[in-house]
Amino acid sequence: MSDDTRLLDRVEAVFDEGSLVGDAGLLAVGTLAGRLGLEGLIDETVRPPAAGRGSGAKVLTAVCSMLVGGSFFSDADRLRAGSAGSVLGFAPVAPSTLGTFARSFSWGHVRQLDRAQELALGRAWAAGAAPAAEAITVDIDSTLCEVHSDAKHGAAYGHGGRLGYHPLVAARDDTGEIVHSRMRKGSSQRGHVDFAAETLARVRRLAPGAALTLRADAGFFSWDLIDKLDAHGTRFLIAIARNPAVDKAIAAIGDDDWTPIGYTDDGEAQVAQATLTSGRRAAGKPKRTVRLVVRRTRLAGDQAELWPNWRHHAFVTDIDDDELDTKAADTAYRAHARVEQAIKDLKAGGLAHSPSGRFAANAAWLAFAVLAHNIARWTARIGRVHEPRKLTVAATIARRLLNIPARLVNRSGRPTLRLPAKWPWAAQFTAALRHIRNLPQRC
Repeated sequence: MSDDTRLLDRVEAVFDEGSLVGDAGLLAVGTLAGRLGLEGLIDETVRPPAAGRGSGAKVLTAVCSMLVGGSFFSDADRLRAGSAGSVLGFAPVAPSTLGTFARSFSWGHVRQLDRAQELALGRAWAAGAAPAAEAITVDIDSTLCEVHSDAKHGAAYGHGGRLGYHPLVAARDDTGEIVHSRMRKGSSQRGHVDFAAETLARVRRLAPGAALTLRADAGFFSWDLIDKLDAHGTRFLIAIARNPAVDKAIAAIGDDDWTPIGYTDDGEAQVAQATLTSGRRAAGKPKRTVRLVVRRTRLAGDQAELWPNWRHHAFVTDIDDDELDTKAADTAYRAHARVEQAIKDLKAGGLAHSPSGRFAANAAWLAFAVLAHNIARWTARIGRVHEPRKLTVAATIARRLLNIPARLVNRSGRPTLRLPAKWPWAAQFTAALRHIRNLPQRC
């Protein structure tokens, strides 16, 4: 046995220090929540039966727990250890209180929480968390939140044969914020059109002067959605599954109409465009004709025999060729993949589990996770942690700026956090806290 190992064996572990703060970086999050007035906003908007003296502290307890790695009700106890609560700006509640609170939600109370999310977004955008853009692109997608118990109300086996829920998510392309979400039963494939309409109406209220574009994969395509987008004055890039009408349009493209684009060294890719016209529709709904952009790929060289034939992927858009040529339109649509990062962040954080057996409680948990996701980005952007267009990963923000141990001491009557010397990101945290504290206080 080495001397180092013997030394470790002599170290005692005693949990008796009341002045320690495990996640002192939550000081920045608590300050931001206070500047935006989130506790009061939630108190006024969300009122389930178990709200007690207010919902704000309960929701923010779940949010802050998620920001530092929590994914169960019981993880909220981390915010009550030592002096952790002193950096939050609100009194964190016990896990039992948080669980009772979430289980008291009905679907109507979840919708109240949706409203609070919109108001919080508006306050954060006004404070500088999102750029004032002339154009905003929103990506909508769905995902599977897998569970492992038939006792989860609303969980069902989807088309992939896995048990879980099937929520919808809408993310803003340039900031990664989630602007809307909706929990659905595990087997549900419904609600796309209404969800898209609600999302666009929300963004219009928050940014009334911005031109909107919606991107989605083939699971969201329908002519009814196209009609709804036209009614909202929203442009679109939406993938469409192969069907006889699409195949006919692709077959009509001449060999000379295909334009090569960048691809892997052992493959080739080309793009072209055509038009697609809807088939017979319900009474009062005329036929529609849209631009169809097609991308085809195949392997080349020594690997060609593995994938010798062209494979086609198509999407429809109402953006004309003068604004986006075929190559630019294809590039613009493929940027839709960025929504996967937002979903990955959600499922790596608070949405790693659906902690309740009640559907409405898990729908509320999704809303808590969305607020945590957005607050991480607001902290990074208002705190100027990185360049505006740089990707924000919640786990990175937590690891560098939130999960910082500290001791709370009193210096001449002023509470002071004694943080670790030589912390690699000390300058980033100090600057972020300064920028956040410069925000005006919301009542």
